[in-house]
Amino acid sequence: MKTQLLPALRLTLVMLVLCCGLYPALITAAAQLAPGHGEGEQISKNGRVVGFANVGQKFDKPEYFNSRPSAVDYHADASAGSNKGPTNPEYLAAVKARLDTFLLQNPGVKAADVPAELITASGSGLDPHLSPAGALVQVPRVAAARKLDAARLTALVREHIENKPLGPDRVNVLQLNLALDALAGK
Repeated sequence: MKTQLLPALRLTLVMLVLCCGLYPALITAAAQLAPGHGEGEQISKNGRVVGFANVGQKFDKPEYFNSRPSAVDYHADASAGSNKGPTNPEYLAAVKARLDTFLLQNPGVKAADVPAELITASGSGLDPHLSPAGALVQVPRVAAARKLDAARLTALVREHIENKPLGPDRVNVLQLNLALDALAGK
């Protein structure tokens, strides 16, 4: 028993030091190199923090570009997906309800033209980005609600497309809506 107990205790102590000491210290040090130093990249407007660059927010007023749906109602402390598969009846009902709402709010858009990210929640429930198509399909509604030229709004969306070398192009919804407010003088 002694031949098994001592190596097990040594291994436990080594893993304790590695997992509870060195690994958290390494992650904390790496976070200091990130924007916001591990606290998140804050976005401010008029000296007031209005959100974070990588945490989605709810925008559901007609005069704003809508965010991607959230399975956790945009609570950053409760990041999670819905864990419901694509054949789950509750999931299908939620997606259908989101599609119906989107089509009602965006007359003239066909169901086939609605990008999936506008009616399905992201894995984290906090995705702050849409595809360019997800933002562009909303231009007519936002233009009508704000009484702005649709061509100007399309240009604004295109100005806010983040071209990623790895991964798809994307648009940060908070940044886009802040630019929209600036364009409208709010």
